Amino acid sequence: FVARTIDSDRKHLTEVLRAAAEHPGTALVEIYQNCNIFNDGAFDALKDRQQAEEAVIRLEHGQPIRFGAEGARGVVRDRRTGDLEVVTVTPENEAELLVHDAGAASPTTAFALSRLADPDTLHHTPIGVFRSVERPVYDEQMTEQLDTAIEQKGKGDLGALLAGGDTWTVVG
Repeated sequence: FVARTIDSDRKHLTEVLRAAAEHPGTALVEIYQNCNIFNDGAFDALKDRQQAEEAVIRLEHGQPIRFGAEGARGVVRDRRTGDLEVVTVTPENEAELLVHDAGAASPTTAFALSRLADPDTLHHTPIGVFRSVERPVYDEQMTEQLDTAIEQKGKGDLGALLAGGDTWTVVG
């Protein structure tokens, strides 16, 4: 599970953190948060309502990626290079808009979306859930492995193992 949100957007922040908490396994949430000592004002372009409308790309699973005033801008994949590009949406390219799939098996598109923002201006910054894929988690797999071993070989006895005759000598 990988997502990004902004500290000042309480509704979005709450939704993302709730989704991360409900996700089985590891979850990584990047929170753009102002620090008045080290990065004061660094995320103002994403917090100002007027600027944010043109800068923030809200990712919604299963929806074409559009943003800006009346959804005038969108994200497409360049057929030649495979890179993601921000374009002005026209009737000619509307069908080419990338539909966000947070559950895609490959992380390639999620990573490309995470890198879409201009690092200096933060224009075209996607926020939301980039990736949410369910896979077996470590503790469940470990429990299954232990249960299988007990089922096949019995519970085991540590004392018998330590006092047993299966020993060796190391000669150096």
